[in-house]
Amino acid sequence: MATMAALRFSASAMTSINASSVPWSHRTPTAPPNLSFSASALSGDKLVFRTLTASYQTQRTPSIISPKAVSDSRNSQTCLEPDTSRSVLGIILGGGAGTRLYPLTKKRAKPAVPLGANYRLIDIPVSNCLNSNISKIYVLTQFNSASLNRHLSRAYASNMKNEGFVEVLAAQQSPENPNWFQGTADAVRQYLWLFEEHNILEFLVLAGDHLYRMDYERFILAHRETSADITVAALPMDEKRATAFGLMKIDEEGRIIEFAEKPKGDQLKDMKVDTTILGLDDRRAQEMPFIASMGIYVVSKNVMLDLLSNKFPGANDFGSEVIPGATNIGMRVQAYLYDGYWEDIGTIEAFYNANLGITKKPVPDFSFYDRSSPIYTQPRYLPPSKMLDADVTDSVIGEGCVIKNCRIHHSVVGLRSCISEGAIIEDTLLMGADYYETEADRKSLAEKGSVPIGIGKNSHIKRAIIDKNARIGDEVKIINSDNVQEAARETDGYFIKSGIVTIVKDALIPTGTLI
Repeated sequence: MATMAALRFSASAMTSINASSVPWSHRTPTAPPNLSFSASALSGDKLVFRTLTASYQTQRTPSIISPKAVSDSRNSQTCLEPDTSRSVLGIILGGGAGTRLYPLTKKRAKPAVPLGANYRLIDIPVSNCLNSNISKIYVLTQFNSASLNRHLSRAYASNMKNEGFVEVLAAQQSPENPNWFQGTADAVRQYLWLFEEHNILEFLVLAGDHLYRMDYERFILAHRETSADITVAALPMDEKRATAFGLMKIDEEGRIIEFAEKPKGDQLKDMKVDTTILGLDDRRAQEMPFIASMGIYVVSKNVMLDLLSNKFPGANDFGSEVIPGATNIGMRVQAYLYDGYWEDIGTIEAFYNANLGITKKPVPDFSFYDRSSPIYTQPRYLPPSKMLDADVTDSVIGEGCVIKNCRIHHSVVGLRSCISEGAIIEDTLLMGADYYETEADRKSLAEKGSVPIGIGKNSHIKRAIIDKNARIGDEVKIINSDNVQEAARETDGYFIKSGIVTIVKDALIPTGTLI
């Protein structure tokens, strides 16, 4: 019988900011000590809390719903009482086996997949939580969780405020429930016994494989101001993209009244809504007449316990079962508009595009340089990257790289990458390496006819993903000249999905290979 793998990371205090006196647009979070992030930060004053009254949990007050209450507006000021650090529990769902991201998930959980040269996917929701003053965070996972556990322990151990923590909960079997997680709702249900022990008002349910930057405090404020049972983050959509998402229909108060999963034709037309209700201006509302669920929810504690234990004890999924079911039985399910960059990194193509998107100029799709909301990660204390006679354009270079006389264009180069003379790297994501090889190691490999970690001399790589610790020999061409769209050549160390060549982690591609 499998046992629960739970790692608890708690620690010394971080400085908070006085939310009541400083507008959000001018707030700058204080980085927890020993966390690595992409921009400098300032510290503020200590936040004064007021105690939670029992009547808040049991009584609802009528409210007039305005666009500000349900919109992620940068101009509004957030002042929550009780504060999110005391009243909200973050639950990040690690997802399933990540088959659509295979082979990147061959040896790691989906949230542990490297991102943007220095980071991992899990750093996005955790950083959003920390920047939103949410410091009690659980991460639920059941596949290949060793690297995820290791990253979270190194990144967030001993750096959480007061009673804050980041804790990994692995799927477990028990006499009462002999099954692994059957879905998002089932994963939360299996740990309800633990979650209900926390004296909080709401659960914030997040996905571990989305790329976006969001102020969850506004999200939670909207939930409270509208007296909602559940609030669903909604993304405005045009007609072209809408068919790929689960859509929602709302009334004039922003309350969700209907769901439709990837509708087409007349069903799609029926899902059009007036998005000015949620805060879009008239022009944007005409361009984006649909709203799609982002799979991000605020759920009141007593509502979550009732839904999963009593109302829908057999439901496995939040998006397709629990949330629509709550709407059908008359609960107040509210939409909250998020009108910013958001990407579900669920496929190789989406992952590739999201990473290369950070090289876009003049403004990248997603920026790691936002001073007000930094993305934290594991501090590695690596040396600066060294470039020797290299021609690098429109690219992002991670820490600790050694790049010799080569050409790199429109690419992301991960930490500890070693690129040899004469190499050409185009439209490519290099994930880098977990360690350096010494000169003695490289000499020994050469004597054995093997290949060191990195990119060999005069190799040409285009439109590819090179996973960590890959060994690419000299004169290798990874260019997919035949424009193959799908291929599974795992024994040869690579896959092709959507025309993108992915070299498997720890793979060896011999000198002279043509892919």
